[in-house]
Amino acid sequence: MVDYHATNNQHQQSAPGGGQPYMEQPDEWDRDLLLDPAWERQQRKTFTAWCNSHLRKSGTQINNIEEDFRDGLKLMLLLEVISGERLPKPERGKMRVHKINNVNKALDFIASKGVKLVSIGAEEIVDGNAKMTLGMIWTIILRFAIQDISVEETSAKEGLLLWCQRKTAPYKNVNVQNFHISWKDGLALCALIHRHRPDLIDYSKLRKDDPVGNLNTAFEVAEKYLDIPKMLDAEDIVNTPKPDEKAIMTYVSCFYHAFAGAEQAETAANRICKVLAVNQENEKLMEEYEKLASELLEWIRRTIPWLENRVAEQTMRAMQQKLEDFRDYRRVHKPPRVQEKCQLEINFNTLQTKLRLSNRPAFMPSEGRMVSDINNAWGGLEHAEKGYEEWLLNEIRRLERLDHLAEKFRQKATIHEAWTEGNEAILTKKDYETATLSDIKALLRKHEAFESDLAAHQDRVEQIAAIAQELNELDYYDSPSVNARCEKICNQWDVLGSLTQSRREALERTEKQLESIDELYLEYAKRAAPFNNWMEGAMEDLQDMFIVHTVEETQSLISAHEQFKATLPEADSERQAILGIHNEVQKIAQSYGVSLSIINPYSTISAEEIRAKWDKVKQLVPQRDQALQEEAARQHSNERLRRQFASQANVIGPWIQNKMQEIGHSSVEMSGPLEDQMNQLKQYEHVIVAYKPNIDKLEGDHQMIQESLIFDNKHTNYTMEHIRVGWELLLTTIARTMNEIETQILTRDAKGISQEQMNEFRSSFNHFDRKKKSGMETDDFRACLISMGYDLGEVEFARIMTLVDPNGTGVVSFQSFIDFMTRETADTDTADQVVASFRILAADKPYILVDELRRELPPEQAEYCIMRMPAYTGPGQQPGALDYTCFSTALYGESDL
Repeated sequence: MVDYHATNNQHQQSAPGGGQPYMEQPDEWDRDLLLDPAWERQQRKTFTAWCNSHLRKSGTQINNIEEDFRDGLKLMLLLEVISGERLPKPERGKMRVHKINNVNKALDFIASKGVKLVSIGAEEIVDGNAKMTLGMIWTIILRFAIQDISVEETSAKEGLLLWCQRKTAPYKNVNVQNFHISWKDGLALCALIHRHRPDLIDYSKLRKDDPVGNLNTAFEVAEKYLDIPKMLDAEDIVNTPKPDEKAIMTYVSCFYHAFAGAEQAETAANRICKVLAVNQENEKLMEEYEKLASELLEWIRRTIPWLENRVAEQTMRAMQQKLEDFRDYRRVHKPPRVQEKCQLEINFNTLQTKLRLSNRPAFMPSEGRMVSDINNAWGGLEHAEKGYEEWLLNEIRRLERLDHLAEKFRQKATIHEAWTEGNEAILTKKDYETATLSDIKALLRKHEAFESDLAAHQDRVEQIAAIAQELNELDYYDSPSVNARCEKICNQWDVLGSLTQSRREALERTEKQLESIDELYLEYAKRAAPFNNWMEGAMEDLQDMFIVHTVEETQSLISAHEQFKATLPEADSERQAILGIHNEVQKIAQSYGVSLSIINPYSTISAEEIRAKWDKVKQLVPQRDQALQEEAARQHSNERLRRQFASQANVIGPWIQNKMQEIGHSSVEMSGPLEDQMNQLKQYEHVIVAYKPNIDKLEGDHQMIQESLIFDNKHTNYTMEHIRVGWELLLTTIARTMNEIETQILTRDAKGISQEQMNEFRSSFNHFDRKKKSGMETDDFRACLISMGYDLGEVEFARIMTLVDPNGTGVVSFQSFIDFMTRETADTDTADQVVASFRILAADKPYILVDELRRELPPEQAEYCIMRMPAYTGPGQQPGALDYTCFSTALYGESDL
């Protein structure tokens, strides 16, 4: 306490040292005060109560504010109490000059605190000037009770108003916009008390139409429980159209100082909310990753057995349906899964980045759901898919070949069976026993002709057996019936051979007795049989099915057919010669009156049959011409499809390769702000997406080629599979590159890294990435760190390598390099900070109660903590106490919770 015998000091109007005043006194004090007597009455009461709330700490008080400060003694005492500093000793004399000196000492002290006093002099205070005294007290209140209030860098008045607005915002019928009429109904004061001490007031029972009751409730509760004296009268506030702003501000500032500790708790609660919000968001991302990974793996698990099924169908139609199902899989079912896989990798990288930026432990998916597990499963799918398509095409080719061979077998077997029908009966006849010599000779010649015919059919039998064997080797589904028919033909052929030999021996035994032979019939038979066999072979060839895949093969068939047609004049001459022999026989018989059988005894081939078969050959030739021309047109159409596909594939393939190279170069050589780099990548992405119709058109051409059963294309080295794989790789590459830039943006924003730092990091990385493979080797990374000023020993460098290359690959990626540099230059929340925040909410207790969590935190974050926070088991535990220390360390992976 000061000694009140100090000498007189001169009144100072400005701050010591010539500095700027701390706060200017309102110039309109006099006029404002005189405008409304009600305001002056409110200020007297409020300022008197405010002064007494501080003077009572020194065991004194004032009753009349303008009279009790006239000698300056209590004024100096008030300043000592509220400032905590000692003032010069006061003068104890009763003379006017002593009082003026004491008041000047008080005014000098106020001015030393940076307060500019306007129109307030010691003489007015000593003379008991009420308005000057009230102005001086208001200046003291502003400087020592209100001026230090600051909310979000606002002025004292604005800060106090903002604080009131925030604290009363959740309350019904409260809208604080000023320090006068907003407080007339008393609800704002009651809301302030209830916001910090809900146990003191039941806000739900207050009524807006009872302002006097509300105000008195607030005044009484504040005085009884908060040690805030009653500074206002409820009736004065209610009956005044506009209560005095300074009186209201003075009284409200007492609430601010009384609840200042709650502000610290609110800050702590905000920190906890922020940490918990990050944790909740990360958990949601983890759940989404697990769900998407499970669905994708389940789809792969269901699809691979289908692709690995190699049970072939027995018909071409069924196999073509399998091929159509595979096309639907490639066009409809697989593309969305490719996008899901890419999105899954992006989500995983984004989640890991967020966890790393928020100083959380890395996310470890459930067993079997790692990105590597998904990639391995996807690789198995791709392998099964490639083998499945190749197997389908091979099976279709096999079935096509089988159908052709089966039809050819049936045609040759039918022709052979038709030829052998009745031959066995002929060979077993005993007609030579009663025949004349001429008949015997005829029978012998006829038998020789039959043997010639039999030898000619040997080739057909061998062909039938060869076709049956090939059908068995190709696993033809109807092989049993083919084998049975072939076996029957071969057995019958053996019987015919045996019977032919037996008949020849019988005829030769009789030949010595029979010498008369009709040479002319014999010549007819000898020439007719080969010619007939030639015509049958020609008809068979003209009706033979053919299968070709190129224009050249078709042209080869056409050339062979033209060669055949060139032999027709010679064959016609032979036909005419054979028919001439027949005509000569008839002429001789008619000339000599010989009785002849209608059928040539040496041959079963009649002239009418030769004529009919010749007519059939001439009829089949133009039909064969038409079939070959139609096949040539089809092959030309196929060739156009090949060239059409090749012309597009030879453009699309290099385009995809160029885009891959451009994206690869851009990811290394891009500079400037990350947003500009992202915009450039989005332009690449837009160009790629716009190019998709070309891929779709090529898919359509590829489908037409497969529907036309075209299996090769010499005009291009690109297959549809090459284009698909390249396109999917291009989409994945642009998505991963964009994700890398997004990760860098997240890192930059979260760690507060400037664009210049990011550019410097990339420049250093590109310089030391000597092989330009988007990764620095160990020696290059060491050189990079040394160039940036790191003093590295072997132990320190080994520690850094475990951070940037945990898998020991020997290569440091750009993302790992950025993560390391951001950890070196940025600061993050820690478990200790969160524990400290919880300790503030718990009022320095080692545990926190459920009610405290629900009072200080938003409902969602409060319930989140209550569900996950373990029970407190330490010293001084209470029922329902929760261990916030264990919970906080678990958030950062520092405990087993």
